[in-house]
Amino acid sequence: MPDLAAALTFTVTDTDTAIAVGSGALPVLGTPRLLAWCEAATCAAIESALADGSTSVGTRVSLEHLAASPVGAEVEVSASSSYVDGRLHRFTVSARHTADGKVVAAGEVTRVVVDADRFMSRVG
Repeated sequence: MPDLAAALTFTVTDTDTAIAVGSGALPVLGTPRLLAWCEAATCAAIESALADGSTSVGTRVSLEHLAASPVGAEVEVSASSSYVDGRLHRFTVSARHTADGKVVAAGEVTRVVVDADRFMSRVG
């Protein structure tokens, strides 16, 4: 299995704030949005390893939100494969301010590869 990694860059907007996503009362990057960005990085990292008709689903998350990011801040989110066991893929994730390299978050996201059609046939 090749080393799976990806980095994505986002700019914090008003719609990304804790106020907007319902996770607090301050106009800074909300933890739920930061988590979504981390998951997006894991999706980008695993994409090249997926067979036709397959996708991955998130199953476990551990994330420490370590620093605040104001509206307008640019944040680079990276994901790197740390463990693979069959369909299970665990990624180390981190986020940093691009301006000064300050660490915004660190953690781990686990994804499981599934057949998209079979998975959806079991939903509901």
